[in-house]
Amino acid sequence: MAKRTRTVMALALAAAAVWAARDIPAQLGARASGSRRSRVESSPQYSGGKFRNTVPATEIVAASMPRLAVAAATGREARRPHLPVPLITPAPGGDAQGLHITWYGHSSALIEIEGRRVLLDPVWSDRCSPSRLAGPRRLHEPPVALRDLPPIDAVVISHDHYDHLDMATIQTLADLQAAKFLVPLGVGAHLERWGVPVGRIVELDWDERATVAGVEFVATPARHFSGRGLTRDETLWASWVIKGPTRKVFYSGDTGYFPGFAAIGAEHGPFDATLVQVGAYGDGWPDIHMTPEDGVATHVDVRGGLLIPVHWATFNLALHDWPEPADRTWREAKARDVALAVPRPGERVDVDNPPPVDGWWQQIS
Repeated sequence: MAKRTRTVMALALAAAAVWAARDIPAQLGARASGSRRSRVESSPQYSGGKFRNTVPATEIVAASMPRLAVAAATGREARRPHLPVPLITPAPGGDAQGLHITWYGHSSALIEIEGRRVLLDPVWSDRCSPSRLAGPRRLHEPPVALRDLPPIDAVVISHDHYDHLDMATIQTLADLQAAKFLVPLGVGAHLERWGVPVGRIVELDWDERATVAGVEFVATPARHFSGRGLTRDETLWASWVIKGPTRKVFYSGDTGYFPGFAAIGAEHGPFDATLVQVGAYGDGWPDIHMTPEDGVATHVDVRGGLLIPVHWATFNLALHDWPEPADRTWREAKARDVALAVPRPGERVDVDNPPPVDGWWQQIS
């Protein structure tokens, strides 16, 4: 009987593993081909079979992996909140006039700009991973269900890493919404494999622009990398300029600090608001994710008005303590006289009348 029980359990575990892995091939996306491939290969950013940064970024070397592994195995409690993250359920509907920003966690955010709605890097899945069983898991639930989002005019993707481009979220949005998807070069192949109609995909190289629903989008440089499998840099990464008739927002995407932000500010600024990556930084990857101080400097470089820090709080992707990105951003913003809002996930911020920073994250860390 015991042997039979063990056999049944082994079969059940094997079946569960097969079920959990069934989506992994699709999760990896697809490589650009045909006319999409031609655009990739003709890009000024593409050389030697891959996209490249204007300022090269150092990569994690194999010799540092054991040290990072040891560090990752210690201090885990400090890398997550000790109490539940406070969520605010956004009110349904509402007027999209003016300029409002709702941060849903990590880099997912809704920009309501002069009557139009733009969704940034939406990730609603439980894990930012190709696997349902492994990979970084959410530290808080999404503050709103995808089906309860208001009508969206455009979805903007910064790059194809799993914490920014989530297959299940994209497929659900493609079914529920009529929005177009604005993506960097090559990323459209992933979306097309996942069933997004080609006519709803807009792929841009750096400094290219497109207008959707009266809002102009410009793909601007960033200093990062891409890849969903074993290969890297076959798709482009980008920051984004989002321009309404009179209001403007800048989104950094994932990036290391570099002089390109000053050039973006000179050409496209000033901005009413910026959403800037401030989390998941580390000594082992200094050129692909900014520290909070770098994030504030980026905001200043692009000539931003209100700074909303993103890429923190939702997934544990680095070795720093959970509250550190917000603490350091707040301190640096004060030092540089930068207007700052640190909303709770789901909190709608009126850019013209932002709430005061109250340190809510410090109460739960």
